[in-house]
Amino acid sequence: MRQGRRGTKGEFPIRVEWPTVGVAIAVYGGWLALTAWHAALPWPVLALAGGWLIAWHGSLQHEVIHGHPTGRRGIDDAIGSVPLSLWLPYAVYRRSHLLHHGTAAITDPFDDPESRYIARPSRWQRIRATVQATLLGHLLIGPAIVIGRFLASEAQRLRRAPRQVLRDWTPHLIATALVLLWLRRMDLGIDTYLACFVYPGTALSLLRSYAEHRAELATPGRAATVESRGALSLLFLHNNLHVAHHERPRLPWYRLPAYHRANRARFSAAGTRRYAGYREVLRRYLLAPHDAAVHPHYQEVQP
Repeated sequence: MRQGRRGTKGEFPIRVEWPTVGVAIAVYGGWLALTAWHAALPWPVLALAGGWLIAWHGSLQHEVIHGHPTGRRGIDDAIGSVPLSLWLPYAVYRRSHLLHHGTAAITDPFDDPESRYIARPSRWQRIRATVQATLLGHLLIGPAIVIGRFLASEAQRLRRAPRQVLRDWTPHLIATALVLLWLRRMDLGIDTYLACFVYPGTALSLLRSYAEHRAELATPGRAATVESRGALSLLFLHNNLHVAHHERPRLPWYRLPAYHRANRARFSAAGTRRYAGYREVLRRYLLAPHDAAVHPHYQEVQP
C-alpha cells in the first residue's frame, strides 16, 4: 500500500488507497459527464448508466464509512458525503451502518438498524414485507418503500431529537441544494433525475442487500456470500462477499476476494449461506420469498 506525504511533526503519514481513489474519480467524473450530456441519450440508456453510478456511489460511501481511502475521517467523509442520491444524509447512513456492524444480534429488528425483519408486525408491515419478500417486488417497489420508511422515521426522530436531526440534515440539505443547482444548470429535471438516477440506483443497491443476511438462529454471523465475479461485484466493491466483509470490515474492497478465497472452506464449514452468483439469487427468489418476514426469534410469540 502506498503512502502519501507525511503531515506535520508527530502525525502519522496519510496512507492513500489508490484503487478507491480511482473509483471516486470514476463515480464523480461519470456523474458530471452523464448529467451534462443526458439529453444526447435515450432514457433507457440514461436509466442504466444513471442507476449504475448512484449504486456505485453508494458502494463508495460504504467504503468511506469503514475508513477508506485515507484513514483520515475528514478527508474520507468529504469524498463520500456528496448526496448524489438526494434522500440519504451521509451522517445518518454512517451511524446506522456502524451500529449494524457493532451489534451482536445481526438481523434482529430491535438491535440491528439495517434489519428488514419484523417482530410484531402491524397490518401495514405485513403488506410491506409481502411486497418486498420476492426479489421482483424488492426491486420494483422496494426503493419507494425504503425511501418512504426512512423519511417517515426521520420525521419521527425530529420530534424526539431535533438537535441531532438538524446536525445530520443541515449539511446534507446544503450539499443537496448544490447538486440540484448543477442539475438545473444542466437542464436535467428533478423528475428525470429521480426516475433515471435515484430510483434505479436504489434498486441496484437493494439487489446487493436482498440476500446478504438471513436470520438463521443457528448461524451467529447471519451473513451470506454471493460469489459474483463480474460487473456486479465491481459495482458493489465486492461487498457481495459479505461474510468476509463482516469478519474484516476494515479490509479494503480490493483485498476482499483474496481474503474470501483463503477462508472459503472455513466459511462453508461454519454453515454460512453461499450463492454461486446473482443469477442463482434471481433464479431462486425472483418470484419466491427469500425468508419469512417475522424474525425467527419472535415467530413463536405471533398469534
